[in-house]
Amino acid sequence: MIRQGFRADLSQHLPLYLVTDTAQCSPRSVATVAAEAVAGGATMIQVRDKEASARDLLHLLVTVADSVGGTVPVLVDDRVDIFLAARAAGAQVAGVHVGQSDVPADLVRALVGPETIVGLSAATTAEIRAAHRLPVGMVDYLGVGAIHATATKPDHPEPLGISGFSALVTASSLPCVAIGGISGADLRPLRDAGAGGVAVVSAICASKDPRSAAEALKEAWCS
Repeated sequence: MIRQGFRADLSQHLPLYLVTDTAQCSPRSVATVAAEAVAGGATMIQVRDKEASARDLLHLLVTVADSVGGTVPVLVDDRVDIFLAARAAGAQVAGVHVGQSDVPADLVRALVGPETIVGLSAATTAEIRAAHRLPVGMVDYLGVGAIHATATKPDHPEPLGISGFSALVTASSLPCVAIGGISGADLRPLRDAGAGGVAVVSAICASKDPRSAAEALKEAWCS
C-alpha cells in the first residue's frame, strides 16, 4: 500500500532524511531507531542494508514501514523488487531510491507507478543533466553527494564539499538532497547552498539517543 499524498507534498518530507544502517543501529532494531528519529523530527526514512538477503531486507522494510510508514515516507534503497514485494504484502511503503548503476529511473517509474516516490543518486553535472533529460515525472528528487568522505558508503564518489554541492544544484530544477558524512554544522550551509534537505546516516543511527540527535539536526536545519 502507498500512503496517498507523500509524493504530492514531497518537499516537506525532504529536510531531514534518515538512511538506515543496521550495524550502527545495533543492538537496537532499525525500526526502533527510525521511530525515535521520526519522533525527533526526521521527515523521511530510507531503508538501506547492502548485506541483507532479499528475505531479510523485505522483513526489515516491512517492519520499518509498520512502525513509521503512516507518518513519513518510507523508501527502500536500490531494490525495486523488494519495494514491490512489500507493497504486495500491504506495507505502507512510499518509494524507492536508485543509484546510477541500478535499474534506470524511467523503468523504475514504469514498474512502481505514478504515486510512488522515485529518487536518484547524482554526483556529477553529467548525471544531473541526464536526469533532466528524462520525461517529466520520472524522478522526484536527486540525492547529491558525497559532501564529505563517509565510511557508511566506501565507494562514494570524490567528496564535493559545500561549494561543489552548490555548483551542482544550480543545474537542477529537481529538489536536491545532500548526502555523505553530514553533521549538524553542515545543515545551514547546505540549506543556503540550495539543498532541499539532508540525508544522514551516522548522525542518527550511531547516536545513543536518536530522538535527541534528530531534534538537534532539525533545529540546525531550521535555524
